[in-house]
Amino acid sequence: MLRTLKQGIEVCVTVTLLDGLVLARSAFHHSMNYRSVVVFGTATVVEGADEKLVALQAFTNHIVPDRWAEVRSSTAQELAGTLVLSIPLHEASAKVRTGPPKDDEDDYDLPVWAGELPLRVVVGEPVPDPRLSPEIKLSNSVQQLR
Repeated sequence: MLRTLKQGIEVCVTVTLLDGLVLARSAFHHSMNYRSVVVFGTATVVEGADEKLVALQAFTNHIVPDRWAEVRSSTAQELAGTLVLSIPLHEASAKVRTGPPKDDEDDYDLPVWAGELPLRVVVGEPVPDPRLSPEIKLSNSVQQLR
């Protein structure tokens, strides 16, 4: 897929975060609460080691803040083997659905539970690599993310 994207084709990138299940009195009206974004554009290759490093650092620190400063630097071989693509945000759209179910008016009197079941992603307890030396303590970035 990445090799195809290198050719400068139009792409659509979609990301959806599921926030909850919405249960109505009728299965027909069940839904989900979510946040979604769609980006359209032409992917271009990020050239040059310096540009790649800036992009990879931003990506890494977005996932785990301050992690880049804790890990070893990328090798020339790793940078050469990593494809980084950029998609300009010329066209994008976002959708959000929140709130309770929307039942048919007659269904509101039915003796059926209806409402929202919130869903969330939580950071669990860190599990050390089995080969990690016992003297190495949990890094600051992981402690802060917890």
